[in-house]
Amino acid sequence: MQLAAASGLMGLLFFVIAVAVLALLAGGFWMNSREKYREPPRPRPEEQPQLPPEGAVHEIRENRESQEVPVTPKGGRPLTPYELSNLDSRPSDSKERPRWSKGSSGSFGGGGLGAH
Repeated sequence: MQLAAASGLMGLLFFVIAVAVLALLAGGFWMNSREKYREPPRPRPEEQPQLPPEGAVHEIRENRESQEVPVTPKGGRPLTPYELSNLDSRPSDSKERPRWSKGSSGSFGGGGLGAH
């Protein structure tokens, strides 16, 4: 008799838990629909980005050189990062592309044999 009562109580407990999970899922869908309603509408086709009048922008391949860091005079104090200006890069006069050494993969841990 007691075993049947405990089994019925467990069934009722599982049913209550299932109803609570379903209520949480339904609440999540309801909250999501409220958020979607608040979002601005999707852009119309005429509001989509357009190509520039001169056409698509193409990639430019060029070699760049960085500016040299100023040399510290002998016995002088080294410059701090705050004293350095932005060291921009500039186009290189050389059109030859830099290459890795022969037999090297070009990256650390890239699986190549490395330079011997």
